[in-house]
Amino acid sequence: MRNRIAALLLLLLATQLGSLISPAYACGCGAMVPDGTSRIGVSRETSAVRWDGRTEEIVMRFTVAGNARRAAWIMPVPTRASVELGDADLFRKLTWLTRPEHKARHYFFPRSGDWPFSTGGDRAAAEAPAAGGDASVGVVGREQLGDFDVARLTATDPDALRQWLESNGFTMPDTLATEVKPYVDQKWEYVAVRLAPRKQGRVLYGTLDPLRIRFDSERLVYPMRLSRMAKTPQSLGLYVLADHRMEPVSLIGGSAPKVTFAGKVAGTDELAPLTGGRETFLTAIDQEFPEPGRISGDHELRAAPSDTPYRRTVYHDELLVVGGFPAWMLALGAVLVAVGAGAFVWLRRRRAEAPAASGTPAAPGASDAPAGPPAAGA
Repeated sequence: MRNRIAALLLLLLATQLGSLISPAYACGCGAMVPDGTSRIGVSRETSAVRWDGRTEEIVMRFTVAGNARRAAWIMPVPTRASVELGDADLFRKLTWLTRPEHKARHYFFPRSGDWPFSTGGDRAAAEAPAAGGDASVGVVGREQLGDFDVARLTATDPDALRQWLESNGFTMPDTLATEVKPYVDQKWEYVAVRLAPRKQGRVLYGTLDPLRIRFDSERLVYPMRLSRMAKTPQSLGLYVLADHRMEPVSLIGGSAPKVTFAGKVAGTDELAPLTGGRETFLTAIDQEFPEPGRISGDHELRAAPSDTPYRRTVYHDELLVVGGFPAWMLALGAVLVAVGAGAFVWLRRRRAEAPAASGTPAAPGASDAPAGPPAAGA
């Protein structure tokens, strides 16, 4: 019995260790792969996309967790791309522009926490590496951008990208070649990024520096197919800058996209590198992918039927107050005063009418009949 219990405990321990060291493939618009037995997960991807009908620019940043010191990230692009570091302040500006509008929503009668149901106190809160030797993979450019080693690749064989990464010490999922094949058939190219912090001992954790990728495209497309390899639910936030309000053509296997902002914005300050200083229409879209394996393809965005502006509104419930006093107390006081005044008037009338109603007592034997003329005779 002891041996069986010990064997069972060892089996459970081995299972847990296996889950800890198994690679986690997570991504938003590309494939992010850790080195060796490290783990990395992308919990949130936020991208700003600018499209003028001919050229598309994507500034993207990842929020990651895990213990990986190095990782590779691959993004398919329809044409030759240029890559540079993006400006982190861009997302601060976009967050500010798309912030929700806060409004007070008043209620009349007191609720829990309002006097007399509360005696006071605080209220609770309401609210990229060198190429391998395979000739089917070509390196058309390579740049060192901060902690990113970026290689721009071409590939004519779906297995070539996997072999390229494996030759540089990365473990690739068996499904990568299958997922990449549609891009190879369409003769797309690839941006491969090696994330290797230069500071000794540093791991990839938190919000990474953004990258800015630019390529020619006659349609606004946001690559998502490789997200199918993610093992955990994915969250995508898109800030789309275009001439009109934009919307996804289809759900591509995710939940219904939510528009959190739509409206024209000035192309100044941090937005100038994307907008050229011109006014543009900004559409902010959030989408969840609870089951990444159901992602069916890339996001394609089109102009919405109309440029209807939209901003989220956050309502804060507040007790209606007039002149510093709760309105319900003033109303109750007014009712009490009115009732008191009415009672006072009624009592005064009763007292005034009481003597008139009783009158002066009549003499005994008196008749109410009018006196006639004196009788004749006698």
